[in-house]
Amino acid sequence: MQLMDVIPPRLRPHWQYPQVLSRWQFGAERAMQLLGLVVVAVVMIPIGVLVLRAAGAGTEGLDYLLRPRALRIIGNSVSLMLAATALATAIALPFAWLTARCDLPGRRLWLALGLAAMVIPSYLVAVTYSEALGPRGILQGLLEPFGVDRLPGIKGFVGATLVLGVVSFPYIALPLRAAILQCDRSLEEAGHSLGLGSWGVFRQITVPQLRPALSTGMLLAALYILSDFGAVAVMQYNAFTRAIFLQTESFRMDKASLLALALIFMALALLFLQARAAGAGRRYRIGSGASRQLEIIRLGKWRYPALLFCGVVALAGLVIPVVVLFSWLVGRQMSNPVQIPLSQLTGNTVGVSVVAALVVSLAALPLALLAMRRAKRINRWLVNIAYAGNVLPGIVIALALVAFASQNLLSLYQTLPLLILGYAVRYLPLSIGATESAFAQINPRYEEAGRSMGLGRLEVLARITVPLARGGILAGMALVFLNVMKELPSTLILRPIGFRTFATRIWSAYDEAFLATIAVPGLALILVSALALLIVLHQEDILD
Repeated sequence: MQLMDVIPPRLRPHWQYPQVLSRWQFGAERAMQLLGLVVVAVVMIPIGVLVLRAAGAGTEGLDYLLRPRALRIIGNSVSLMLAATALATAIALPFAWLTARCDLPGRRLWLALGLAAMVIPSYLVAVTYSEALGPRGILQGLLEPFGVDRLPGIKGFVGATLVLGVVSFPYIALPLRAAILQCDRSLEEAGHSLGLGSWGVFRQITVPQLRPALSTGMLLAALYILSDFGAVAVMQYNAFTRAIFLQTESFRMDKASLLALALIFMALALLFLQARAAGAGRRYRIGSGASRQLEIIRLGKWRYPALLFCGVVALAGLVIPVVVLFSWLVGRQMSNPVQIPLSQLTGNTVGVSVVAALVVSLAALPLALLAMRRAKRINRWLVNIAYAGNVLPGIVIALALVAFASQNLLSLYQTLPLLILGYAVRYLPLSIGATESAFAQINPRYEEAGRSMGLGRLEVLARITVPLARGGILAGMALVFLNVMKELPSTLILRPIGFRTFATRIWSAYDEAFLATIAVPGLALILVSALALLIVLHQEDILD
């Protein structure tokens, strides 16, 4: 599985296998299309519900979106997205370069420590940052002997930008690092032979090769920042997701639906702009000769500044949250009157995450087969529509499913199946991309050999195709598992009454100001999420 697999198909290249097309019979294709249509119909439920609700609002809905308060929410969201994406890029570019091209001591260790920011939810980072960097936080206590009685407040735009920049930079660093490792050394040597210096080679030769990966990573980070709820809620910054949640809590569903549609349109605009940018120009190597492996750059006197930079990245993404959680664990008495056994939280969280990962993987299978083994236009469209979850924040999906269930299937309201459905719509693209990539790496002759030995189509799928693709499928399941464990808004809105996970326990403890009780579920969530991330990184050979 490759990181690029989580990008919508229109933003990445596709390879077709014409020698396999004639092998698939008409009936099998129709069966897969039927299953794919069912999956796509379920994915489109949230969008359909939001469109109907917004249409019902009429001109009053448009007037609401043009009010100063709504325009301020839009401006806040755009400002936060631009600032946090810029911060994430400023962290990711040198981090990817140092861990891929330079003789950085212990660079694999620094890579793992930096990517650990992916396993810590944004709301947990925001809570620990508030404790560590707040006006009377841990940092102020360390500076008090030097006469610092109070630090500036961190909540608001600055705090939300800092948190989201730190937690989203791996989405840029991973594709950027992969692109750096694939650069051709001979092109750089040609630039030097034409009289370009080191900076000229980097600017005129290296940067154009990295631009597609950089734009893709920035798109991923921007979509994540737009859809995030936890950081903006904890930092009390009135962006889209927080405003939608507040409207939902006040039972103003029409206004929440209008804001949700505005958020979707903004995400679609990002996809459109990135697609235009990615489609401009050609950046592949032409001519005779083989590409050459890159030469490791010696840091020399820059070694210690590079180590300091990587240390700061690890400090911001991993050390501060973990240290604050341990300080709460050992330094304060847990006085919350509502104590929930850790075994119950672990069982609920892991159980619902495993079920969601299995359901999503099964739903992705027919769509991935259609995309890679029967690449017609209609099949491609089915897969493209299934990627709608990429632009649907969790809070938007939850809002739409609540409206749908309360009006059409009341027996499904606040049940585990509805919660699993919300997870599936949100994270289906992750599993489709991973499964597609796994199928693309299978030589079609293996399947032909199975059919020549008398195996039926389902037997070939079960005994040859799926076992060969199990690495990518498992990596996709691990990605879904990792994200479901951290998912907060969907779980808060769709969960059954009394059903608690690590995410909801952390949120309720923060909301009730019992910060010490965040320590145990927070550390447990980080530990289990880290195991899922290790599976993904192992499948991508990133740490090998």
